[in-house]
Amino acid sequence: MAEIRRPDDMVRITTPELADAFIAEQIKLVQEQVGDKKVLLALSGGVDSSVVAALLIKAIGQQLTCVHVNHGLLRKGEPEQVIEVFRNQMKANLIYVDATDRFLDKLAGVTEPEEKRKIIGGEFIEVFAEEARKLDGVEFLAQGTIWPDILESENGIKAHHNAGGLPEDLNFELVEPVKILFKDEVRMVGVQLGLPEGMVYRQPFPGPGLGVRCPGAITRDRLEAVRESDAILREEFAKNGLEGKVWQYFTVVPDFKSTGIKDGKRAFEWCVIIRAVNTKDAMSATVENLPFELMQHLVNRITSEVKGVNRVLYDFTPKPTGTIEYE
Repeated sequence: MAEIRRPDDMVRITTPELADAFIAEQIKLVQEQVGDKKVLLALSGGVDSSVVAALLIKAIGQQLTCVHVNHGLLRKGEPEQVIEVFRNQMKANLIYVDATDRFLDKLAGVTEPEEKRKIIGGEFIEVFAEEARKLDGVEFLAQGTIWPDILESENGIKAHHNAGGLPEDLNFELVEPVKILFKDEVRMVGVQLGLPEGMVYRQPFPGPGLGVRCPGAITRDRLEAVRESDAILREEFAKNGLEGKVWQYFTVVPDFKSTGIKDGKRAFEWCVIIRAVNTKDAMSATVENLPFELMQHLVNRITSEVKGVNRVLYDFTPKPTGTIEYE
C-alpha cells in the first residue's frame, strides 16, 4: 500500500465545513480499508486517540474495540471521563483495564527517568497485547498518529510511536485516519465529531503520565500528592480564565522533604512545584506571569488539602535552561 502523505497544497482545516468534509472522506476510506473486519485501538484519552476513536465509531461502530489501560499515572478524573464519553455516550465497544498495581509494582524503587519510561512503555504494550489476544478476528490496529509525528520520525528527532514493539503474533495492518493532520486540525475534527471541549482542548500530557512528575522512585503516596495538587491547579486555572490561555501547567512533587509547621507542630513533608509555561513549538518556552493573589490562593489550597505537603514553589525557569517537564 502506497504511503499516504499530506499534499503540499492541502488547505488547513480551520472551519467546521472543512472538518466535516475530511470526516466524510475518512469514513469512506476506513470502510473501504476495513470492510467487515475488526479494528483494535489503544485509547489513552488524549486528543489524538480520542479523535480517532470517535471517527472510527462513526465509520464502523461495533467493529471497533477500544482498550483503555489505566496505568495508575493518569490525572484525576481521566479514566472516568474516557468511560463516560466513549462507553456511555458514544456506545463504543470499550474494554477498561485497571493495571495500576501492575505498573506501580514494576516501578517500585526505580529512580532513573529513562528506565521509568521504558518500564511504563513496555508494560503498556504487555497489557495491551494480553487484551488483544483475548479477541478473535482483529486484523487492524488503529492509531492516533499525526503529521508532526511522521515528520519528526523521518528527521530522526524521535522514534515513531507506531506498532513497533507489539509482539510478532499480533501482526496488524495499521489504520491511521488523522495521520496527515496537524494538531490544531485534529482538534477541529474532534469538535465536529461531538467530543467534549475538555477532551479536545486538553493540554499536552506525556505518555508516562504523572510518572514523569514524580521525580525519583515513584511511591503511591507521593503520586497521590501529584494527582491531587494537579487537580487543584487545573480547577483554579479554569476558574480564573487561564485554561486554554496557558499552553501547559502542572505540578511536580520531588523526592525530598523539608521542615514546616502544621497545627502548631513540626511537619516534615514534601513540597509541590507549580509549572506554567507558554510555547509555540515546545522547542523553547516562557513562564506564565501568575497573579500574586492566585499564587497565594493556590498555596493555601494545596497545603491544606493535599496530604503530606507543607510548601508550594513556583518554577520561574524558561526553556532553555529548564525543560518543560522535569524528567
